[in-house]
Amino acid sequence: MADPAETVMNSAPGNFDIAPLLATHLAGPPLDDAQLQQLLAWELADPRRAAAWGIASANGIDKLRERLDWLHALRPHHPALPLPPAPMEHYLNLYWQLWLPLALTLKQARDQLNAPLIQGMLGGQGTGKTTLTLILRHLLGVMGYRAVGLSIDDIYKTYRDRQQLIQSDPRLRWRGPPGTHDINLGLATIARVRSAAAGESVALPRFDKSLHGGEGDRTDPEWVQDADILLFEGWFLGARPIDSSCFNRPPSPIVTEADCQFARDMNTQLATYLPLWDCLDRLMVLCPADYRLSKQWRKDAEHQMKAQGKAGMSDATIDEFVDYFWRALHPELFITPLKQDGEHVNLVVEIDRDRMPRAIYSPALATVEAWS
Repeated sequence: MADPAETVMNSAPGNFDIAPLLATHLAGPPLDDAQLQQLLAWELADPRRAAAWGIASANGIDKLRERLDWLHALRPHHPALPLPPAPMEHYLNLYWQLWLPLALTLKQARDQLNAPLIQGMLGGQGTGKTTLTLILRHLLGVMGYRAVGLSIDDIYKTYRDRQQLIQSDPRLRWRGPPGTHDINLGLATIARVRSAAAGESVALPRFDKSLHGGEGDRTDPEWVQDADILLFEGWFLGARPIDSSCFNRPPSPIVTEADCQFARDMNTQLATYLPLWDCLDRLMVLCPADYRLSKQWRKDAEHQMKAQGKAGMSDATIDEFVDYFWRALHPELFITPLKQDGEHVNLVVEIDRDRMPRAIYSPALATVEAWS
């Protein structure tokens, strides 16, 4: 029998669209053996993605049947997803390539752990990490698992504490960089989620960015029970300190000596977050193929708000705002290394300008051949 991956790559290299197959499955009887082989060929044509989802020639058909069954079961629940209204068929590629296999991976990890799973998710500005968290919570709920969300924003220091922080270090004029969070609150929250007895309520901290004229402050917590999975997301969640020599010739916008000192100080402060990162059972990195897309996404969002008659930041203000975060923890220095960190990162999802997955892989499983 011919290799399924070779069949796809030889017949339509790079142009094979699985959406019609998936639509056929949703509209009628289950796919036949030939269609399943075609679907398996598409999966195996990308070795890194196949390895990340645990798909091989030997087990591929069984895994794909499971995913197809869930795709069909999720159809009635699609309208509840936090997405622009459109039929499920409009989102089939995202369901198949990312949302559904990721949800099944978390389901399996939770079952193996036999305890609440702490899933970390690093995603820069505009990458869609918050929306992905909401989608995963919904899909996992249909699968019978209680998933709850926590953002690193939810563990900001209080407004009063941050005002005192600004007095001692005026460089921290905007919340967000290392040093503006209450790490002990994060540690205590995760510990309570892990140890809670059945039916016991746990308080998840929440932060309201609209308070104090946009400075933000803590608000009432959200009380949850029987959490199976905690989805913990943030723009530098899981990032690790780097060697100080990296700041000898740093990338823009780290330009002046003051910029370099700020970057060094944030790198030092980042070390205090390691106990929090050590609480993660898994870590996913969601990143654009080019980190500069984050700035454009932010501008697109502000332009859309202005077009609707709402207030929005100017392009110059956005540049200043985003550059501030890049001076603190530059993506090239702190995020790019994680894409090859098989010790701490389980999954990397690179997205393109339209936020569609362009590469999905596990650093620990990526082979030299797969990268070539």
